[in-house]
Amino acid sequence: MPSDVAAGPATNSPAETPVAPSTAPSTPSSTTPSTGTAPATTTWTGCATENEQCSFAGTKVVRYGLNGTYVTRTAEGSVMCSNDVFGDPLPGADKLCEYAVVTAANTVPAPAPAPAPAPTQSPAPAPVPAPAPAPVPSGTPGPYGQNAADYQLTFSDEFEGTSLNRSVWNDTTWDKPAPSTINYAVEDGSLKIWPARDPQGNFVARVIDTDGKFYQTYGYYEIEAKLPVGKGTWPAFWLYNHDEPDPFRPEIDIMEAYAGGGPASYWSDANFHPTAYAPTIWTGAPGVLGGTKMVTDLGDLSAGYHKYALKWEPGRQTFYFDGREVYSVAVTMPRRMYVMLDLLYGSASGQPDNTTPTGKGNSFDVKYVRVWQFK
Repeated sequence: MPSDVAAGPATNSPAETPVAPSTAPSTPSSTTPSTGTAPATTTWTGCATENEQCSFAGTKVVRYGLNGTYVTRTAEGSVMCSNDVFGDPLPGADKLCEYAVVTAANTVPAPAPAPAPAPTQSPAPAPVPAPAPAPVPSGTPGPYGQNAADYQLTFSDEFEGTSLNRSVWNDTTWDKPAPSTINYAVEDGSLKIWPARDPQGNFVARVIDTDGKFYQTYGYYEIEAKLPVGKGTWPAFWLYNHDEPDPFRPEIDIMEAYAGGGPASYWSDANFHPTAYAPTIWTGAPGVLGGTKMVTDLGDLSAGYHKYALKWEPGRQTFYFDGREVYSVAVTMPRRMYVMLDLLYGSASGQPDNTTPTGKGNSFDVKYVRVWQFK
């Protein structure tokens, strides 16, 4: 997220690329090796208290907060440890900054197979088999800026109807009932998700996903969208998997934006119009970040439609903005994932308030979702 940003994964919201509460411990985190390779570990080194400068060599992921509640961003050389830069994860608390020190993976002998564990009282649900891909329209172009001959279209919704296609989309996550206040529609050639309040005055979050209806491993994923404005708004386009027991949750955030951050955060302008976004990768184990980058100085992302895309290969993920590569990182994530679009509130965007525009005129407005597989 002028620097990159990252945060901890969640089951019903994208792992906040820039400044989301994180529960990563201060001690090294690791997973049990099963293929003969010890995973990388991360430790956190204190560098400043609130309203002091945190300095370090090179580029580091820095977290700000206290007692397991943090917001994070990536900076080069130094960063001010303050609410103006990170947002305020713990109002009233005396917070501190720490930067991440990552120890590279080392090859180790593979351990002997462990005995099968005893059944637990809450076994993970069996993975839902991926259904046959939904029919895709003929004549749909290839990925923007890519060689179309290298790809086969596997999923497409151009939102040309008058209602959400429930054969391929859900309007909530698997673990929550759908909000009764409707704040989305398919009309005028796009899917619109907008800020709205329920009868109690609370802002209504909305997730639209293909869980149980369309999954894919690898390929190219692309949307064309216009983003909402205002304090609190947090639109996202991401991929997710919950086939395995919690807390293993691989996640690829292709686009997250935070219009409420304001100019000091580099996320938006003084009118709270988004001017930046970030891709972020969570490999699955709690707190294990595969990579993140804040893409800035893009102009007003609410003023027109732009293309946000990912090329997901077996050993690399590459992210694109309007066909231009903006970030690429070597990372291996072999599990299938489903597609998610949502409008949430909070994180680097702060909380919505009476200044946040509500209604269709301030929508996360998606012209299409397209997915291709490599030939």
